[in-house]
Amino acid sequence: MTTVDRRAPDDVLVHLRRARDHADRHYAEPVDLDELAAEARLSKYHFLRLFRATYGVTPLDYVSKRRIERAQDLLRSSNLTVTEVCHAVGFTSLGSFSSRFRAVVGETPSSFQARYAVSGGPHIPGCVIFMWGLAERCATEEKPSGTDAS
Repeated sequence: MTTVDRRAPDDVLVHLRRARDHADRHYAEPVDLDELAAEARLSKYHFLRLFRATYGVTPLDYVSKRRIERAQDLLRSSNLTVTEVCHAVGFTSLGSFSSRFRAVVGETPSSFQARYAVSGGPHIPGCVIFMWGLAERCATEEKPSGTDAS
């Protein structure tokens, strides 16, 4: 008995990667299926099927997982509160964030943060993290002006 490879063909992988890279860059912003499919230049449902077959998760589950990974980094290395981390990584509801965090990590964000606070390592001040994010957003919003005609 043979199994059928349900992954995307190689010529479509570049489009899926483009959408995945977009999700990686914009995980803290509202990202929806229409936006990711447009980035991949595929129809919404075709994109959804190919993404799930190729990466093993839906596009929105992928974004959610990226947010949780980033939240883990922030909870380990900063002095931000759980609520501040929740909003910094793109969740709009603390309840949704906490339940998703617990489903992925296996413990609550508060207990995760408390476990790493015991280690006594240096923490990055939250104001630095927020300013870094502001600087990144400003840099990506600036468009190159082209060549000077002096």
